[in-house]
Amino acid sequence: MKKYIAAIGFLILSNGSFAQNLLTPEALWKLGRVSGLGISKDKKFVLYAVSTPDIDENKSNRKTYRIPIGGGDAVEMKDTEDLLMNDRISADGKYIISSKQVKELDITGADKYKDLPKSNAYVFTSLNYRHWDTWEDGKFDHIFVAPYAKGKAGEGRDIMAGEKYDCPQKPFGGDEDFIWSPDSKKVIYVTKKKFGTDYTVSTNTDLYEYDIEKGTTRNLTEANKGYDVSPAFSTQGTLAWLRMKQDGYESDKQDIIVSNGAAEINLTGQRDDIHVESFKWSEDGREIFFTAPINGTIQLFKVNYPGSTTAAVSITQLTKGDFDINGILGQAGGKLVVARSDMNHAIELYTIDIAFGDIKQLTHVNDQFYSGLAMCRTERRWVPTTDGKKMLVWVIFPPGFDPSKKYPTLLYCQGGPQAPLTQFYSFRWNFQLMASQGYIIVAPNRRGMPGHGTKWNEQVSKDWGGQVIRDYLSAIDAEAKQPYVDKSRLGCVGASFGGYSVFALEGVHNGRFKTFISHDGVFDFRSMYGTTDEMFFENWEKGGSYWEKGNAVAQRSFSQSPSNFVDKWKTPIFIIQGGKDYRVPIEQGLQAFQAVQLKGIKSKLLYLPEENHWVLSAQNAMVWQREFFGWLKETL
Repeated sequence: MKKYIAAIGFLILSNGSFAQNLLTPEALWKLGRVSGLGISKDKKFVLYAVSTPDIDENKSNRKTYRIPIGGGDAVEMKDTEDLLMNDRISADGKYIISSKQVKELDITGADKYKDLPKSNAYVFTSLNYRHWDTWEDGKFDHIFVAPYAKGKAGEGRDIMAGEKYDCPQKPFGGDEDFIWSPDSKKVIYVTKKKFGTDYTVSTNTDLYEYDIEKGTTRNLTEANKGYDVSPAFSTQGTLAWLRMKQDGYESDKQDIIVSNGAAEINLTGQRDDIHVESFKWSEDGREIFFTAPINGTIQLFKVNYPGSTTAAVSITQLTKGDFDINGILGQAGGKLVVARSDMNHAIELYTIDIAFGDIKQLTHVNDQFYSGLAMCRTERRWVPTTDGKKMLVWVIFPPGFDPSKKYPTLLYCQGGPQAPLTQFYSFRWNFQLMASQGYIIVAPNRRGMPGHGTKWNEQVSKDWGGQVIRDYLSAIDAEAKQPYVDKSRLGCVGASFGGYSVFALEGVHNGRFKTFISHDGVFDFRSMYGTTDEMFFENWEKGGSYWEKGNAVAQRSFSQSPSNFVDKWKTPIFIIQGGKDYRVPIEQGLQAFQAVQLKGIKSKLLYLPEENHWVLSAQNAMVWQREFFGWLKETL
């Protein structure tokens, strides 16, 4: 029933007088991946890029385009420099900012001993010796300010000289981490001024202000001990940024903070269910548009900036529907340009009428592809949990779903652990692709997901093996009662915290599932604590270290390690592990595979030596998809 057709990359679904294509891995990797670049200086055009994977060459090809903001034909652009504002240049045109690596430490044997130039040894005296997918090499990203005139930059000044800190922040920071003040006199930048072991146990990231003329730096957010990130000035010169309060908690409630010079105002603190993901100032500086997860989607909101701590603040939700607003590109008059996706469609750019909320598709990169593709129906379920709550569960049905038939069904376990499960469109964990192979997908908004209130979001921390696991079982048990679900063919899949969830469920599912797939999942809590890179995460999530015998919270957490319940494992399992994943390091997947092999359980290991916590290369991604669906076909 399920069959790969590599030559055309589609399966054909016949239904009477029409035929539609079913999504396959090969077809998925032919989609154009849209990313917004900006709105043109004259506000007439939107600039965007389209990256298309080339499986044969194992790389992506990228093209840039412009399209009228009111809609129309897209035109390929070889150079967008004249159309877009260059925010690296100061408003007065005198200076330009950039970042580059600076050697601040001797780490390798060749660095330390000049007579041993071929040594590849590393010598460390503190933690943070590796992060995400790279080892510490003594180089740090610093900001440089240089004179600028007629398209040429002079010699730059390292404004972080001698500091063992990074800006942009590693591993995911970019140009948004350092910006100009409107008067061109200062640079505001984001960094965590901690080094080594201190760096790994803290999230205390601050905004710093560097004075160009004086050459001095001051901390703008010293009082706050959690994250302060994403600085942005309004057209009126008011600074806003994103903040989390608690040090060490990377998934704390994230709010928009505005400084009027005399005081800071929290614009979103009033809403317990609001966790801000991104924001943009309005053109007049009186409002801020922002995105936040809400009830299983990511929507667009606006909040007024009152100008004082005593004036009223009002939050308005601008969009509603079963889709995600993935980001805000900018404003042009009465329109916002945003990125949008849903479980059947990859990201495209849209315009939103600010006054009325009307949404209009702007780019049409993949329209032709989708016009011949069978869509999947998605439905919301509200499932009772074992502690008397109601949990949102997304259910995704195969194209041409027939309720009189029975279908194999997959429980999808989300990562994070505190990441929203919304109408996202992934190029690996793709619900449309899974459903198009004939599976029903059950995707619960279990404990630990933002968009359902702070308490719901926090209930996963320090209790990974508790209510969150019971939530998963509640979700699959509720859907398994439906007559179209084949209860003898239930599978469970997930990555990261979702991969941990697979390992945990393997020990407690009591025969519910016929097969499991875990990608980069945490298997053994002790070795995870001993080898992962960001210790603030482990300390917060576990409540302490495993050697703190008097810490009841930590001891309970470590007792929930899946490795403690391998004696109860019986079900076939496919384990996937990235070799350069230092967040969930290699021993996690290898220990799990070794255990099931020694127990004689049917199992498979996919090892990706050059991949990190994700799978980024085209051909490895294709291997991943083929092995994923091959395992399901074989075991389910």
